[in-house]
Amino acid sequence: MALIPSQVLRVAILLSYFSIICHYKALDMPAHQTYGGSWKFLTFIDLVIQAMFFGLCVLIDLSSLLTKGGDSREQERQLRKLIGLRDWMMAVLAFPVGAFVVFTFWTLYLYDRELVYPKLLDNFIPQWLNHGMHTTVLPFIIIEMRTTHHRYPSRQWGLAAVCCFGIGYILWTCWVHQVTGVWVYPVLERISHLARLVFFTVMTAFICVFYQLGEILNNYIWSHTEKVKGE
Repeated sequence: MALIPSQVLRVAILLSYFSIICHYKALDMPAHQTYGGSWKFLTFIDLVIQAMFFGLCVLIDLSSLLTKGGDSREQERQLRKLIGLRDWMMAVLAFPVGAFVVFTFWTLYLYDRELVYPKLLDNFIPQWLNHGMHTTVLPFIIIEMRTTHHRYPSRQWGLAAVCCFGIGYILWTCWVHQVTGVWVYPVLERISHLARLVFFTVMTAFICVFYQLGEILNNYIWSHTEKVKGE
């Protein structure tokens, strides 16, 4: 038996995301006052995705508890729909986007933080909040993957959905630049048009790689778990 029930973990993680989002939105940052506000940053979009995902997980836990012992086929059908949506969100959004944000942020940060998170931001964003946005996302989603078996869609459709998300965000970034004349991330200001195209292509490929890594990790965890149970 787990030391902490998975249902309690999900509630705790959901509350932590609410806290992080509220603290982030309360920051008096110039970037929040410009076109697109917080929504032009992938980090903020990812926080919303994670909060929605864990909110859905908590809703499913509550629904399962309330319908336990019941014989309503309609309730079971609705619950299965929620579970299907949860699994799709895990596969297509929560894991690949979360892992992508953590990996790309810290890679660029360690190389040259001015490319992605200028030192000036330390005056606005406390260290704990930075880690809440860019570090704890990955362990939280791995905890969820470890405690619940998620069924992935076919790889073809899953990758297509991830690509649509990635391309959609790139187009949104370009539109913000078109309107404001400023790129969302400093790294995009420092490279040529061709390098920018290559950068966007590589980033889209990376998020697809994270989708496949999530699928592999999910299959490994649960095939190993079922093997241990069988023994």
